Amino acid sequence: MVRLSAPVSPLPPTANKHASTAVWHGEELSDNYAWLKDPAYPEVTQSEILDYLKEENAYFSAVMDDRKALTETLFSEIKGRIKDDDESVPWIEGAYEYRWAFAKGAQYRCWYRREKDSDNPWQVLLDEAAEADGKEFFRLGDLKVSPDGRLVAYSADTNGSERFTIRIKNIETGKLLDDVIEETSGEICWQSDSQALAAVKVSREWRPYLVVCHALGEEGETALFEEADTGYFVHIGLTSDKHQLCIRTADHVTAEVWVIPADDFSITPACLSHRQAGHDYYVDHDKDGFLIRSNHDHKNFGLYRPQGDGPWGTVLVGDDNLYIRGMHCFRDFIAVQERFGGLDQIRIIRGDKHSHVDFPETAYEAELGNNSEFDQSFIRISYTSMVTPPSVFDYSLETDNLTVRKEQEIPSGYNKTQYVTERLLVPARDGVKVPVSLVYKKTAEADRRSFPMHLYGYGAYGLGMSPAFSATRLSLLDRGFTYAIAHIRGGDELGYGWYEAGKLKDRTNTFNDFVDVARYLTDKAYVAAGEITISGGSAGGELMGAVLNQAPELFCGAMLHVPFVDVLNTMLNADLPLTPLEWPEWGNPIKDKDAFDHIKSYCPYTNIEAKEYPPMMVTGGLNDPRVTYWEPAKWTAKMRAMKTDDNLLLMKINMGAGHGGKSGRFDRYREVAEEYTFLLMCYGMDGV
Repeated sequence: MVRLSAPVSPLPPTANKHASTAVWHGEELSDNYAWLKDPAYPEVTQSEILDYLKEENAYFSAVMDDRKALTETLFSEIKGRIKDDDESVPWIEGAYEYRWAFAKGAQYRCWYRREKDSDNPWQVLLDEAAEADGKEFFRLGDLKVSPDGRLVAYSADTNGSERFTIRIKNIETGKLLDDVIEETSGEICWQSDSQALAAVKVSREWRPYLVVCHALGEEGETALFEEADTGYFVHIGLTSDKHQLCIRTADHVTAEVWVIPADDFSITPACLSHRQAGHDYYVDHDKDGFLIRSNHDHKNFGLYRPQGDGPWGTVLVGDDNLYIRGMHCFRDFIAVQERFGGLDQIRIIRGDKHSHVDFPETAYEAELGNNSEFDQSFIRISYTSMVTPPSVFDYSLETDNLTVRKEQEIPSGYNKTQYVTERLLVPARDGVKVPVSLVYKKTAEADRRSFPMHLYGYGAYGLGMSPAFSATRLSLLDRGFTYAIAHIRGGDELGYGWYEAGKLKDRTNTFNDFVDVARYLTDKAYVAAGEITISGGSAGGELMGAVLNQAPELFCGAMLHVPFVDVLNTMLNADLPLTPLEWPEWGNPIKDKDAFDHIKSYCPYTNIEAKEYPPMMVTGGLNDPRVTYWEPAKWTAKMRAMKTDDNLLLMKINMGAGHGGKSGRFDRYREVAEEYTFLLMCYGMDGV
């Protein structure tokens, strides 16, 4: 096939080279692009760095401007599938009914409430559009109404750095209180008397580490809990019955939970189970006391009741097929989010009686939704499949019936019967069967080798990629694409063991699985050889970099979104906020020579070679605290210098955003339209 070549003009930028070396375990590492990391980060002020990023952005714009008509067509298609004045299913909490809604043309939501069981006009709680006015970026972190119903506390990030400022507003008057809490993770928990709230402060390096209590009308905050270990992040939340404040401090494999009565945050926190290496657990509370989801008996977790100082009482234990993923306590029952044999299920536990919710399809994603009331006789469930738009179900415990409260509306029209979804089991090189989800339009069913394919993957942190619907994806499917998701090891699609089989010393299974899936789909005539484009973001961007180094000939294009590609150098820098937290996931190359050698063997940036690579589009965010901007920048700079082809390589760095890109809903869709434009360019379908 003909590759997508870079245009003769303009010429792509060339990054300067500044030799830098470091010695680890007696081995010298050289890096010509280490200078792209500003020593003052999280501030980025060095002109040489900013100039290079701006040059790359200018090159991106110059190349993509020639395809503006296609991008606008795609954007119009995508926007036409989005309900302009979309709104949520209302929910009850306390004495009020709540909802959010988009006004026509609005980039951001407005949040409302009214007295429950009334026809009163909806009262505005927070207008995100007004808050975002004049700002390049706005993201609402949390929004919590005080228990007495008078105040609303909300957190906002205005530059993508995920450093949220908490403010409090009087709902009746609309006026802000003087109380402000800066530099937080965004989480908010009210004390039961509405006179104080808890939040989590982040360090300069962006580590959530300090739980504080702010009393209304007083200056500053009082520390409730501080985590000294830089490998642990802290999160807070109220239990389902609102009786306990839970402080959870954890890395990726070990957790510790401290609790404080929600009616008095001044009480000294009590630990439910002190940290033990490898013991991960979560806590909820109901009329019978604490309920704990723990992996202490099986890696796929179980549910337990503490019994004084004695052994925990067992409620439910996972096994090799049953993976217990979540729980929610109600007054009269427990809802359990689980996966059996890789299929999502919702279990209801009422005393000794266990039952399951029946769903209408054989392959789908089902999760517990917004269940804000402790005393309710139904379960709200979020549901979708590769062909079914996101839906909200209410499951009645009285009738055992599912009621559809909402299915995402596609204003431009959508007929699910015109699309086909499949699930394959693909043998990897070591014999393990890897699940793959496919969706395509029926018109492409007869001769799929004549049509393109896009293959997506992630495979890290136990974050499984479920077979979910995407309205934007229809722009590809309607052009004949097959869209495939490779459920590779490193996710948790087949249980916690599936996650463990793709981390640490087994990390390369993730990359091998993806490559083997691509080869299988080609060999079995699901697509013609070399006609697959691929994409992944964050750790999925690391996946993209690794498979491009391993088997670039399989792909005709790749998108690397905020890609974690400089794994070795990042894991060698203990001063970065995420690095100590990440060692249980990747290994600690500072202390462990074997971990150093293993990471070095697959690190995408380290292993770029002088060979041909397919066309690539790379994205990043200047304010991204998770995958710092210099990772995509270094990858792009080194790739430009080393690759031997003239295939197109584009990089776009959002100069006013972070890990998730732009914040407004239509701005995000325009970025998707740009990405789809690039994919179509890879197949010579620019005019479609």
